[in-house]
Amino acid sequence: MTIELVDGKAGVAHISSEDKAIIHQAKFSKSDVVFDWGDAFKCSMSSPNRATIGTGCASIQGLDWHITAAESVTISNGSQGVKRNDIICAHYHRDSKTGNELVELTVLKGTPNATTAADPTIPSGKILSGAVDAYMPLWRIPLDGITVGTPVRLFTPKGALWDSVTQTCQLQWQSTVSFVPAPYGASNTIKVRDGLIFVDLSSFRSSVNVGNFTVWMFKSGVKPSKAVSLGCIANVSGIAYGKQATWNTDGSVVLIGGVGPNDVIQCFSKIIPVPDGVTFA
Repeated sequence: MTIELVDGKAGVAHISSEDKAIIHQAKFSKSDVVFDWGDAFKCSMSSPNRATIGTGCASIQGLDWHITAAESVTISNGSQGVKRNDIICAHYHRDSKTGNELVELTVLKGTPNATTAADPTIPSGKILSGAVDAYMPLWRIPLDGITVGTPVRLFTPKGALWDSVTQTCQLQWQSTVSFVPAPYGASNTIKVRDGLIFVDLSSFRSSVNVGNFTVWMFKSGVKPSKAVSLGCIANVSGIAYGKQATWNTDGSVVLIGGVGPNDVIQCFSKIIPVPDGVTFA
């Protein structure tokens, strides 16, 4: 039988971690999530070879896990004359014989390079497709020779459920000299809620001549998994045509078609549906 009342009494133990993952993915998205609880997995280097991860709560592919007391992981020594990036991950593992599951912290070691460090490949196992291992990246640890740099956070903590129903991308101007904001402008945000995208970009006057250009840069919040066409988001003052824009996977917004010196771009709020297959994290 493929229909199940997951939260109902069945007379036998029947609620599995798979049930939980399916329902959490449907409610809160398929993306890994770190919640704003405890220390939100704050990372500090307690020694050149030891990273300490603080308390926190998260979901890996719909399965919840947490740290209730600080945990430490070992960072392998660097080597003179080369750079390396290591990634601290939450590692989900299911024992293929017993079915028992656990999450623990692990370090994926990068490949040393004389000029530019690159992140190691994160294995892409899908738990609901039967994978026994899955990885959730948390922090990048950069090494330059034997010197360990400042840890780089690879996630944005989400607020409590009642605060996170609306997902927000906060934007900032690429340049307020090239693109002079209008007084009392809009919020420069793109918000996602209930399957809809709410665009609120501020009007501006251009002092430059550019073609398709990233007018708004990502500041904080969520990014789309695929580039999203926002359609027509503005009119050009005194000219009988509008301006379209694209919301990129890096969170930035490109204005399409170019602007010239003294063009006044009059942006307006709009609402569009979330395109099929697009998620936000």
